[in-house]
Amino acid sequence: MKKKQLDTVVQDIYDKVEILGRGEPIDVSEKDLDNFAEFMKQALKDWLTPRANKAPTLRMSNIGRPERQLWFDMNSERKQVGIKAPTMIKFLYGHILERVVLFLTELAGHEVTDEQKEVKLGGILGHMDCKIDGEVVDIKSASGYAFQKFKNGTLADDDSFGYMAQLAGYEKAEGSTGGGFLAINKENGELALFRPEELDKPNIEAKIKKVKSQIKDSTPPDFCYEPVPEGTSGNMKLHRMCTYCPHKFECHKDANDGKGLRVFEYSKGLTYLTNTVREPKVEEITHRFINA
Repeated sequence: MKKKQLDTVVQDIYDKVEILGRGEPIDVSEKDLDNFAEFMKQALKDWLTPRANKAPTLRMSNIGRPERQLWFDMNSERKQVGIKAPTMIKFLYGHILERVVLFLTELAGHEVTDEQKEVKLGGILGHMDCKIDGEVVDIKSASGYAFQKFKNGTLADDDSFGYMAQLAGYEKAEGSTGGGFLAINKENGELALFRPEELDKPNIEAKIKKVKSQIKDSTPPDFCYEPVPEGTSGNMKLHRMCTYCPHKFECHKDANDGKGLRVFEYSKGLTYLTNTVREPKVEEITHRFINA
């Protein structure tokens, strides 16, 4: 049988799975079924026994994140912050979905190797998801909105989680350049393969060197994202991506003339004001976050 090529992986999976919709069975060996079941068992065991809250370190999985966020990750006094139940559930099914994608990849006749292989580059450790047909591939489960970045090939334009740097690091360590991302839309099961152009990937060795130097500085780098207008009143608020950051209050402690962020509860959700020209006509709940 002719060896499969990575570019056809999505269509090959669709072709294989679609026969189920016609009422035809798919042959799977008992060994493959046992391997899949064993992975699910281990995934549940890992989820049920989370690791201790360790000191943060630079890893291949975070080296591409915004530099100011990384500085605070490495230099802020750490607080024990609990993770809400829905987020923990999301972690579980995201991990399981990614394994489902690899199961389907093998079912469609593609070769999956080097799962969770440890790599090291510039002193930074990482564990790649796998290689498919000899190329480094990162498996991603994504919301419908985030999935479009992989489907349309626009990830490099909005890569707040540093996925491109992560891929570049794995590839540099492995001496390859033709890899990419195999993503699944968590909302509808759609798959997409995105193989970025080499020019869209960061110079990962220079990136690692820069970040390692920055986190030793006494002051953080510039803002990851500048504040944006809130309506037309002159008020300014955090950029959407900053609202998810655990360091937002420390990062913007000089907001509002040194008083820090002010938090207002709108019907659309929380708004974090960095400059309050006109007092919003909704409840201010900043006190809920002070010393939280």
